[in-house]
Amino acid sequence: MTLNDTVHRVTKRVIARSEQSRGSYLDKIARAQDGGVKRAHLTCGNQAHAYAAMGDDKSALIAENAPNIGIVTAYNDMLSAHQPFKDYPDQIKEAARSVGATAQVAGGVPAMCDGVTQGQTGMELSLFSRDVIALAAGVALSHNTFDAAMYLGVCDKIVPGLVIAAATFGHIPSVFVPAGPMTSGLPNDEKAKVRQQFAAGEVGRDKLMEAEMASYHGPGTCTFYGTANSNQMLMEFMGLHLPGSSFVNPGTPLRNALTIEATRRAIAITAQGNDYRPTSDILDEKAFVNGIVGLMATGGSTNLVIHLPAMARAAGVILDIEDFNDLSAATPQMAKVYPNGLADVNHFHAAGGLAYLIGDLLDEGLLHPDTSTIAGDGLAHYASEPTLKDGAITWVDGPKKSLNEKIVRPARDPFQSSGGLRELKGNLGRSVMKVSAVAAENQIIEAPARIFETQDAVKAAFKAGEFTSDTVVVVRFQGPKANGMPELHSLTPILSVLLSRGLKVALVTDGRMSGASGKVPSAIHLSPEGADGGPIANLRDGDVVRVDATTGTVACLEPDFETRTPVVPDLSGNQEGLGRELFTAFRDRCGLAADGAGTVV
Repeated sequence: MTLNDTVHRVTKRVIARSEQSRGSYLDKIARAQDGGVKRAHLTCGNQAHAYAAMGDDKSALIAENAPNIGIVTAYNDMLSAHQPFKDYPDQIKEAARSVGATAQVAGGVPAMCDGVTQGQTGMELSLFSRDVIALAAGVALSHNTFDAAMYLGVCDKIVPGLVIAAATFGHIPSVFVPAGPMTSGLPNDEKAKVRQQFAAGEVGRDKLMEAEMASYHGPGTCTFYGTANSNQMLMEFMGLHLPGSSFVNPGTPLRNALTIEATRRAIAITAQGNDYRPTSDILDEKAFVNGIVGLMATGGSTNLVIHLPAMARAAGVILDIEDFNDLSAATPQMAKVYPNGLADVNHFHAAGGLAYLIGDLLDEGLLHPDTSTIAGDGLAHYASEPTLKDGAITWVDGPKKSLNEKIVRPARDPFQSSGGLRELKGNLGRSVMKVSAVAAENQIIEAPARIFETQDAVKAAFKAGEFTSDTVVVVRFQGPKANGMPELHSLTPILSVLLSRGLKVALVTDGRMSGASGKVPSAIHLSPEGADGGPIANLRDGDVVRVDATTGTVACLEPDFETRTPVVPDLSGNQEGLGRELFTAFRDRCGLAADGAGTVV
């Protein structure tokens, strides 16, 4: 199948834009690759420290002719998605020994849960935790004793931070190992209904708690298609997971077998073997384009519009919002998974999942087929799915037809002709909107603005009954420089209530809304942000603002708007408490949200 014209054009544009930075990156990697096994360059004293606690593995480590795998883990038992990782290091070490190799836990990285911090002060550390994770993984790998790395992480900032580290240490191979989603609990639409009822005062906190606990009920990733599961999709489209491994539930025989097989594959692709696959070869321009196509085809999280540019920059690849916009226009939306539909990721996986999507997108010329992956040359490996036969993993062809067209549809007969992400720009700056779940009649709004500087102020206005007409709700000074760019996901229930009352309402913000913005038209990630002199700081209550996803417009219609003196925010309330003082340097030096809001690359 001939490659789609838009995919071809965008890829050429990314390659041209990245020519200098990618060339410098590959030169750096080539220098790091010189000299073979790195342990050979350590002194005897260096090596003695590294191997002191390794018991029977010492002889293999000293011999230096067998690969040594560095495990970087995001394990903690507060995050349901990461709790299953507790036993992975022992499984990996035993699998390595069985083929004459070794493995060590190189280090741990922090992993915070946005579900716990949602609407709380701790959320102001969330985005920057990605960069802390990259730094922590860098420290773990700086011992320079590893021939490949296995990364154990799933959730929102964890995978992007680990990918940044993997790209930085791109001279060694990387295998990302998932934990899988929890089994299905209370349906997501029922949970959302209770949240809206609570926001409207129709049910009490006891009913809300009951619904939340029935939804988030066991080990594994949350089952809605937010950032965590979008990350898992991305790792397959970009070739860093084993094929078909993303959505296998924790604690199952297949899940355990996939962890063992991931270890064997990590060993096979080291420089000591015959199939050396450094991360630098996998994370190229085509891989990132494939990742964006996957994001659009599945209706994935808007957070990846921030994370993908940051991840790409670590590999010398420069992405721009226009790349997301153009690829979205060319990519059919093939999946409906909550919040875009009623199904969860377990239903999606059962309906054909990623194997079906990747196979069909390849057939339609919407993906680069010739990428390098940890599974081998070519993305076609990811149109297969794993099965257990006599206790061993075997890959078989994935389904050629959807097994439930209410959840997954073919590219030629999709739910929508485009991927559901739009770039919006105008005199308010550049932003994005996820429209895959926004009804057509709600994609255009022109109405007076209400200006807020905290999400709590929006909630207070709602409780006071102040929203009685069509309104563009503006929440400014929520960008990375202002307060770390917390998600404003807790606004979704009350804005959804306003929509259900028949009002036209939209959100405009320089903050984030996460992968669960749902039915509310939300122009988010507005760049430049208000705290950095962005034009959102010029807005006043009552200004008529137009948000139009059909033409890609976000603009203030007042004639004097651009000549006004911007409001200077009082950010004193965001500087201290719950660790915020530790992140001052991150807020001071981070880049634009449109560029990934990075601090380390």
